[in-house]
Parts: sequence; C-alpha cells; structure tokens
Amino acid sequence: MNFGERLKDLRTDKGLTQPQFAALAGIEQSYLSKLENDKSIPSAEMFDTIVSALGVDAATFLQEMDRDVIDTTLRHVPAVSQFKNQVVTEQVHQTRRWLFGSAGAWLLGFAIMLAANDGIFFPNNLYVYKSPGVFLAGEGENVFDSYGKILALQQRAKLISNEEASKLLSEFTARRERPLTVEWPESRGTVYYEATENGKRRFELTRIRGMESTGNRMLQYIGALVFACGFAGIFIEWRLRRLKNQLH
Repeated sequence: MNFGERLKDLRTDKGLTQPQFAALAGIEQSYLSKLENDKSIPSAEMFDTIVSALGVDAATFLQEMDRDVIDTTLRHVPAVSQFKNQVVTEQVHQTRRWLFGSAGAWLLGFAIMLAANDGIFFPNNLYVYKSPGVFLAGEGENVFDSYGKILALQQRAKLISNEEASKLLSEFTARRERPLTVEWPESRGTVYYEATENGKRRFELTRIRGMESTGNRMLQYIGALVFACGFAGIFIEWRLRRLKNQLH
C-alpha cells in the first residue's frame, strides 16, 4: 500500500471528506488530493501534521504500508526511522521467542526420552530374587545345606537310624525348605530379608531381566514428538517471517 492509499483509507474510515480533512489538517484540498494520488510527497513536518489530524500514531499509519515505499518515499521522515527500528526490535524479540521455544522443546523432548531410556518413571528391568526356604531364629542361614550333612553325621555315629534320618529330612523339607522366587521392578540389593510367620527368608539376587515397559515406550514417542516440535517451531518462524516480508 502506498502513502496516498493509506491516507485515503484512514480518512474515509473516519467518515471525513477531502474538504473536511483538509480543513482539519490546515492544508489545501488540492494538496491533499495530490497526496492521496501519490503525486506529491509529504515533508517530515507535513507527515506529522497529517498523522496528528487522523488521530493515530506514526506506527499505526505505517504498519499497513509496503516496506519498499517506506524505505524510499518516506525515508526522510524521522518517525519512519523510529518505526523501522521498532519493527526490527519486535522481529528480533519474536525470533528470539521462537528460538527459545524451540530450544526448550528440544531439551524437554530429549529429557523425556532420556527418562524413558533410564527407567526413571517406569521400570525397564525386573530384579529376580530366590529364597531356598524359611529359617528360624538362631539358625544359620546355610541350614538348608547343613541340615542334611548333620543328619548324615548322626547316621554314621549310630545316633539315628536311616529311617529316622529320612523321616527328619522329609519333615524338614516339607515344613522349612520351600523355595520361592520373586520379581521386583526396583533393586533391593544383592540380598534382603523378609519376615514370615515362623521365621524369616533370605532372598538373593539371581539375575536382572530386561522388560519392555508400555509407559516408557509412550514416553519415547512423546519425547520424540516434543523434540520434533522444536524443528517445527524453527520452520514456522522462518515461514512467518518470509510471509510477512512478502506481504509488505
């Protein structure tokens, strides 16, 4: 949009005829007609007079005009230089916001994917523990290995018969030697103990089994999507800036 077109649009928006606006601005109607038809270029003082008569500021008047016209026809007007500086400053701030937003999306997306990979919110591993059975207070933790040896020694010493040894071992196995395997989503160390009704169990870590967590898989997808939004933000900012330059 040229200067004359912008002037005419604002004048008609306010419902003023050429004679009315010329009188309001204190200029000749013929001169106003030349301005609106781009047959004359306003001086810096006349530009300020026209803007004041329209009841708008310089930025409002200039924002709908073509940038090429501003850079050539009105380059001698001080308000134009201020407007151009303001446009550049706003563009820098807008670009910076997009860049910071994109960088934030990259960091957040990477953090989400890293959290999924490390199993921070949902476990990626199962810890498998085994217990040979229940041992009573005062008994050694190796009672399951030593009890049979003790019975064998008693047999050799003729303290108990073979039948008695077999019976005792069978009763011990039935009441105490009850293997149990459990899995936990978090580590409980290499060994941990758990109280039972008649004693306690000793659990030893036997292996760590990897698992595919649905929660972590979802986090991976979300993180990748957020990360991609960072690139989308850069592209959108570039397109908007290019479109804005084309429109002006």
